[in-house]
Amino acid sequence: MDVPFPMLSDSSGALGEMYGVYDKEAGVNVRGRFIIDPDGVIQAMEVLTPPVGRNVSETLRQLKAFQLVRETKGGEVTPSGWQPGGKTLKPGIELVSKVWEQWTIEDSYKK
Repeated sequence: MDVPFPMLSDSSGALGEMYGVYDKEAGVNVRGRFIIDPDGVIQAMEVLTPPVGRNVSETLRQLKAFQLVRETKGGEVTPSGWQPGGKTLKPGIELVSKVWEQWTIEDSYKK
């Protein structure tokens, strides 16, 4: 299966140290996930202890959300739980503390 984005292995722990997820005592990285945009800026990160796995579906949802925001140059933002095709929001001062007036959880699934 081809993976359409880079995934890395860090057997030396060098990347883990750089991102603060390397456990020197155990000699392993804790579970870390970083979404880095084409400009090299970390847009999202999640760090979990080893017994709990990451949610691939949530990672893919977030990637799609970050891509949409990038494509619209920040003219649209994705609220919590947004799904592709769901309602987006226009950022602005008028939205501060009033998101609830313009968006409900049901809006995540329809446009």
